[in-house]
Amino acid sequence: MGDVMHGRVLVEGVASGPLLVSDTPLSFWGGFCQSTGEIIDRRHPLSGQIATGCILAIPASRGSSTTTAVLLEAVRRSTAPSALIVNQVDTFLVLASIVADELYQKPIPVLAVDTKEFQLLKSGQYAMLKQGGELSVKDR
Repeated sequence: MGDVMHGRVLVEGVASGPLLVSDTPLSFWGGFCQSTGEIIDRRHPLSGQIATGCILAIPASRGSSTTTAVLLEAVRRSTAPSALIVNQVDTFLVLASIVADELYQKPIPVLAVDTKEFQLLKSGQYAMLKQGGELSVKDR
């Protein structure tokens, strides 16, 4: 069974992959290894998970503008998530994607969904993000 939801496109794009979901914001500075794509914040619920190739759903980033630099480096190294789903507009994540597009022609799609829809997302589901902000999610 699958669900289709629509969100606010923060950075346009198409992506697909397994969902990696947490209701806890993530600090990419010190919380994400740009060399491996691993979430390395040992206090974060997704600690030890690899976000590379996944659609990472977090409410927002946590911390400062250094998040942008870490995520941008992950894009350069091809270890970044394939897309980001957030619960609110996150300027640091959007900025990383815009700069990744300018420097490497590799933007990360970023979609904001409302709280009700965000709570429906579960790690391990398979998601497809289409142009215009349509997100299809199905159990594996």
